[in-house]
Amino acid sequence: MSNVEQDLKLPKVLYIETTNRCNLRCRGCILYRGNWEPDRDISLEELIRITDQLPGLEQVYLHGIGEPLLNKELPEIIRHLKRRQVYVLFNSNGILLDERRRDGLMNAGLDELRISLDAASSEGYKKIRNSNNFDQIVENLKSFLLLQKKQSATLPKLSLWFLGTKDNIAELPGFVQLAAEIGIGEIYLQRLVYFQDDEGYGVARGHKSLQESADGSSDLIKKSQDMAARLGIQFDASGLGQPMESLQAEARAKSPWRNCYRPLTLMYITANGNVLPCCISPFATVDYSSIILGNVFENSLAEIWSGSKYENFRKQHQTETPPISCRGCGVQWSL
Repeated sequence: MSNVEQDLKLPKVLYIETTNRCNLRCRGCILYRGNWEPDRDISLEELIRITDQLPGLEQVYLHGIGEPLLNKELPEIIRHLKRRQVYVLFNSNGILLDERRRDGLMNAGLDELRISLDAASSEGYKKIRNSNNFDQIVENLKSFLLLQKKQSATLPKLSLWFLGTKDNIAELPGFVQLAAEIGIGEIYLQRLVYFQDDEGYGVARGHKSLQESADGSSDLIKKSQDMAARLGIQFDASGLGQPMESLQAEARAKSPWRNCYRPLTLMYITANGNVLPCCISPFATVDYSSIILGNVFENSLAEIWSGSKYENFRKQHQTETPPISCRGCGVQWSL
């Protein structure tokens, strides 16, 4: 074991797929071409068994591939983590955010709820997400905010997320306006993630990614930034980036993936227990077996974290030829 591995502390941040089932087949999601693993939910008992191995746990993302609200034990999972004073959040499409679930999430103490919408109109939503539920989601969010107002509650914090592609970027200014109309004060632009070693799936292909200015993307982003500023809405990008950095361009530094902190600080666990280097990796390579670093139902987190697969991944990650799942990072999406 290397000195780096010996000094490596167990992660304080976990991504846990509470389910990999979903009620949508979005054109920008890997489920559009089929999941890598069998459908499964993480149980409360399993989550406790996993997280009890990390006494220093500080933050848990309860999402991955799939819609977390489909897991019937989700409120109890959140409640358990909050008893440990862990910061809890997840992404959702918002379709199932009915009165019962709104009450359940608030009562459980959820810190943050991110709604992935990707559109500003029902027509745009249908085009990118193959669904007619746009108006229902908007009403769900309005009802959620009304409930929070009645209860003088500030949590969970709500935000809207927009996966930017050539197919929907024209709706970004309208997306900003929509957030203002609903009463949501934070929006985020995400880069398109796609296989680096295959032609891709749905809209998740290189030619669908946003470019510097040839397709007008930069003008639309700038317009949206100005609008957000006028409306008092915080407009950022996913990861550590800014909206303009969501445009695909040449790497601004040599081997930008070397700056990624994920291999040293967090662990991603699928609903079937497989440990992956990050939530981006299953969207970025067709060689799924190469990104499985262990399984939590077969070995302890400590054994996996300091094991040879993780060690080899970290070593290759710091070379000029990193794992395929990392080769576009900093270019195709935000760190």
